[in-house]
Amino acid sequence: MNKSFEETIRYKAESPDIIKRDVLDPIEYGYHAKQGIDITIEQPEYTSVCPMTGLPDFGCIAVIYRPGEKIVELKSFKYYLLQYRNVGIFYEHLVNKILEDLVAVLSPKWMRVTGKFTPRGGVTSSVSAEYEGEK
Repeated sequence: MNKSFEETIRYKAESPDIIKRDVLDPIEYGYHAKQGIDITIEQPEYTSVCPMTGLPDFGCIAVIYRPGEKIVELKSFKYYLLQYRNVGIFYEHLVNKILEDLVAVLSPKWMRVTGKFTPRGGVTSSVSAEYEGEK
């Protein structure tokens, strides 16, 4: 008897609903009124899984932002991204979810989240989402 594709997969991906933004720890940024700076954070070892196949996805997540009154504590950002390890999520949804969560916690002046993902089947993918705060 032949098993269906779904029956042969033993891996069950977690839902993106398990991602908690309260893991992100905002820190007061005292220079926001004095000068503008851009902060770049890169996580070159991001992992999650394909929601259709359960196969692992690997990539680099880059966040560039111009802070308002808060910046993100880096260890908390690492823990935030670790939550995605067993989550089934498409690249396009991922970058939007990260952007949405960071904007909600930090209220930046401007932010861009980019995911550059390793090749799968010879195809690479890069996805960006951007937020423009009030001027």
